[in-house]
Amino acid sequence: MGRREDAATEGLDPEQREAVLAPRGPVCVLAGAGTGKTRTITRRIAHLVASGHVGSGQVLAVTFTARAAGEMRTRLRALGVDGPGQPPVQARTFHAAALRQLRYFWPRVVGGAPWEVLEGKLRLVGQAAQRAGAPTTRESLRDLASEIEWAKASLVPADDYAAAAARDARDVPAPAEQVAQVYSTYEALKNRAEVLDFDDLLLHTAAALEEHPEVAHEFHERYRCFVVDEFQDVTPAQHRLLRAWLGGRDDLTVVGDANQTIYSFAGASPSYLLDFPRTFPEATVVRLVRDYRSTPQVVAAANTVIGAARGRAAGSRLRLEGQRPPGPAPDFSEHDDEPAEGVAVAGAIRDLIDEGVPPAEIAVLYRVNAQSEVYEQALGDAGIAYQVRGGERFFQRTEVRTAVAALRTAAARAPADAVGPGMVSLVRAVLGEQGLTTEPPAGAAGQGAARQRWESLRALAELAEELVASVPDADLGAFQAELTARAQAQHPPTVQGVTLASLHAAKGLEWDAVFLVGLTDGTMPIQHADGDDAAIEEERRLFYVGVTRARVHLRMSWALSRSAGGRRSRRRSRFLYGLVPEEHPAARVPTGRDGGGARGKPVCRICGKPLTEPASTKLGRCSTHPSDIDESLLEALKSWRSTEAKARSVPAYVVFTDATLIALAEQRPHDPSGLVAIPGIGSSKLERYGTEVLTLLREHAS
Repeated sequence: MGRREDAATEGLDPEQREAVLAPRGPVCVLAGAGTGKTRTITRRIAHLVASGHVGSGQVLAVTFTARAAGEMRTRLRALGVDGPGQPPVQARTFHAAALRQLRYFWPRVVGGAPWEVLEGKLRLVGQAAQRAGAPTTRESLRDLASEIEWAKASLVPADDYAAAAARDARDVPAPAEQVAQVYSTYEALKNRAEVLDFDDLLLHTAAALEEHPEVAHEFHERYRCFVVDEFQDVTPAQHRLLRAWLGGRDDLTVVGDANQTIYSFAGASPSYLLDFPRTFPEATVVRLVRDYRSTPQVVAAANTVIGAARGRAAGSRLRLEGQRPPGPAPDFSEHDDEPAEGVAVAGAIRDLIDEGVPPAEIAVLYRVNAQSEVYEQALGDAGIAYQVRGGERFFQRTEVRTAVAALRTAAARAPADAVGPGMVSLVRAVLGEQGLTTEPPAGAAGQGAARQRWESLRALAELAEELVASVPDADLGAFQAELTARAQAQHPPTVQGVTLASLHAAKGLEWDAVFLVGLTDGTMPIQHADGDDAAIEEERRLFYVGVTRARVHLRMSWALSRSAGGRRSRRRSRFLYGLVPEEHPAARVPTGRDGGGARGKPVCRICGKPLTEPASTKLGRCSTHPSDIDESLLEALKSWRSTEAKARSVPAYVVFTDATLIALAEQRPHDPSGLVAIPGIGSSKLERYGTEVLTLLREHAS
């Protein structure tokens, strides 16, 4: 037992060790990006089991993606947590855990066979929309389905939807009363057909535990220790289920980072994480800030991005401390149009590959999936293999399904000594018959579908090697079980090829090199977030997630026009101000319709239209756009101006006019270039007041 305890804490830093060895009971780990949270929580589980506090089969660990759950199971297995004859730790998503429990308890709670789970709800939503007279285009139905999912995740019934939508200022896809009618009709149609959607899994499982004491007693006897990853993204429905699981107990470890809350639109709330010490006053709270993922240069960029956030709660103020050796500074580039940006990104990727960076360690991340096309085209033209995350699932690929079937046939006649390295050799032989060669196909035959097929087969072979590394006596049957488990968990092996993914899909992943592309206002932050401070801050957190995916190379780019030869009217993302070094060519502040630094007519920072009125020019926005002023910052600026004016014995407006103060409180510049972009602040005022004003702005932001 002592050796297993040592293994649980070996190589941990003091904060990680504190979290692992914390006494059984409520533990809250505030873990910044790259600080080893998965390592910490799996080691904590290993320690609790090894020290006899809990049996492995009494632990339920939940996270938000099947991939993360699969990774957790793999790490626990490598730690030897599941001993011979012992039931394994259950590491699942919230929905997978609820589905398993609901199926088990269904005969006692409902009776009869469990209802089937809908793969998708659009068909029933379409029927409900038609009856309610709501729009029935595919896009409209997706929006209606998303609203229903938000309502159920937020524990909002159909009768209360309209009031809740108004309270939360939801951007509803139809009149709120009509959405409520669609929601109500959808629920009726679903119940009549005796089917469940994924949200029902959480709600019905919670209800079974809340309303049936004998069911709750059996569950509480089975599971005694709970671990929840990504706790900042818990929804009210998930939190209700967690409370039902706990049943008044407090053997709970939660891990999260409020700076990475990016699913508020779907009902997630960081409040459960931030309020954990108040919910459990005796809780152990540990902060992990040592970033082992990224170079100090990437860490500094991440801290700059999140340091500019407004309204940050105390529990979210984690400033990362880079632990890796220094690396290259982040790179920034501005392009005339998106095709040019795509070509430049592909060229830079080719250079990295030539320098020895594996393609699988490179990612291109964007705000919305529609942006991927230009990069798919550029990478294809450059002959660089890529995969689109969120595209065809690995285990559904034709070549993978054929190979798995061949491995199944081989398992039936495998020799007894085909274990460990012998099993790997057998796998490679079987895959060789499917087209796996020692070297990738060359020339024209090595592009497109042929290269993808080869990469898929190689990934399967490497997965066999990975299994043997953790289970030395694994045979072909064990490999088959591993493939089945990964397919069910949507946990594919690593495939060599550049990853294209949205920022949301990149959460929880990391690469040696990350390209953040399309960084223009209206895309990052997304256009519909403008005018909503909370939405803008969520966009900032999403950008922060993108920055923190990079280990070594971080490149950020934007294009001034969508199409080649188009009007260069875009502005780089507001999140880049203070991030791009002042001496960098891309740091110039756009003032004209050419989008560059040439003198020209001032344009609205929100919509890009030319500004003609002096007041609008000063504010940097059209008068028709709502103000996004920080009132407390404005008061602080006025107080500073009053003190300065008295010290100089001049009228207040000589220091700065009211319009200039309002512009400062709205635009909140982070650096000298941002200050001088505001009309009325020239070189003399920058020299006299710049340092004090920027200091005041930074203090207020923190």
